[in-house]
Amino acid sequence: MTDHDVAQDPDERRLSTREAADRLGVKPETVYAYVSRGQLTSRREPGGRGSTFDAKEVDALARRGGRREPSGAGGELAVRTGITLIDRDHCYFRGVDTSELAAHHSYEEVAEWLWTGEMRRGIRFTAPHDALTAARRAVDALPAHTGPMDRLQVAVIAAAAADPLRFDLSERAVLDTARTLIPTLVAALPRRTAGRPPAQAGAGEAGPTEAGPGEAGPGEAGAGEAGAGRGSAGHAAPGQAAAELGAGGQGAAGRRAAELGAAEKPAPELGAEDGPLAPRLWSRLTSEPADPPSLRVLDAALVLLIDHDLAASTLAVRVAASARAHPYAIVSAGFGALDGALHGAASGLAHRMLLEVLDRGSAAAVVADHLRAGRRVPGLGHPLYPGEDPRARALFALLEDVPRARPALQAARDVITTTARHKEWRANVDLALAVLTVATGMPAEAGETVFAVARTAGWIAHALEEYDEPPLRMRPSGQYSGPRPPQPLP
Repeated sequence: MTDHDVAQDPDERRLSTREAADRLGVKPETVYAYVSRGQLTSRREPGGRGSTFDAKEVDALARRGGRREPSGAGGELAVRTGITLIDRDHCYFRGVDTSELAAHHSYEEVAEWLWTGEMRRGIRFTAPHDALTAARRAVDALPAHTGPMDRLQVAVIAAAAADPLRFDLSERAVLDTARTLIPTLVAALPRRTAGRPPAQAGAGEAGPTEAGPGEAGPGEAGAGEAGAGRGSAGHAAPGQAAAELGAGGQGAAGRRAAELGAAEKPAPELGAEDGPLAPRLWSRLTSEPADPPSLRVLDAALVLLIDHDLAASTLAVRVAASARAHPYAIVSAGFGALDGALHGAASGLAHRMLLEVLDRGSAAAVVADHLRAGRRVPGLGHPLYPGEDPRARALFALLEDVPRARPALQAARDVITTTARHKEWRANVDLALAVLTVATGMPAEAGETVFAVARTAGWIAHALEEYDEPPLRMRPSGQYSGPRPPQPLP
């Protein structure tokens, strides 16, 4: 359509070409293409130098699927998101510094806030009986040597199979699933016992605070309660057991310390699965006793690792959500990408390096071995941060208050100092996470487990965003590079 010169109604909101392009996520030239195809109406204001567009009409076109994601630098895919911003060696969730969030709020509180915009003090996520039973039975059937990532991938599939309403993608249903899936994943992992491999989570190994496959624990929905929420899957309705609120009123740091400390001393009538998520996860990562400073580090790590822009696993999640996969499937897609050697395994490499530094008494020889083999030094450098990874900075500060972490912390500093003589590599979050796992007797794969559990909340947040976008928009065109047809029949 052509431009029209008319007087502007003062009550009508008009957009410039640039503003319309920004709302649609396209170039200005594409906006004019929409005009020529009759999809938008433009007009020229008296005395104005360019066309203007009706804001309501532009928004309607965006909702119909006219919006396209802009290309990033170098032509790579860019996706609009309101979740995470990385800027000048800082990471922000919805505009709030992640280090501040980790210092003042628990993992569950930040996850709920990221999903809903509401900060619910003392919120707890609880695993429903049916999903947990299915997940534990599936995990218990795996070989004894099975690693935690394989266990998590099996657990999410089993939990999905136990939820007949998993295809309900309404916001309320997705949030109910999220609040129950994360604790189910944690509770499906076997507890670690001193001097023994991880205990199976089934009936033969269930402790007094944890249910076996056929029974509900004190902190879980019983079989008779399974229908109270989302049918047989045992999803609690908002405000019920899946999102229980504790009493507030204390200072943020003191409240978190008290909650985490109290969770390690459950009363006989209160199962450990009722408390904060960090102590629950702790028992699946190490047999060593937890202390409040160490739990604060673990909880902060969970918060800091919730999201980190469009990492490979997050992009996989958004592709799945674009195809309208259910929440269990999108988490499964994230686990698949995270299981890659170049993604989730990084913290394990840093863990092994710190153990070697401690064993040899110096970082110099260990760093030299890595460089001589043409390998990067694990736990150093990040493409998104010219300086130190802010997540590592926050965790290092908390680790200062953990006495047993001092040897591993010194080993990490030795690595940083040694490498800094020749390379401008700063510590990243994998190195800080490795200090925690080494200091507390966790296995090398524990960092990846923390990463996977934490990132599940971020994946849900991205899925909620993607469900509001036009479906199947994550469908790039392939650039065929094979032989031109016709070719002879083989």
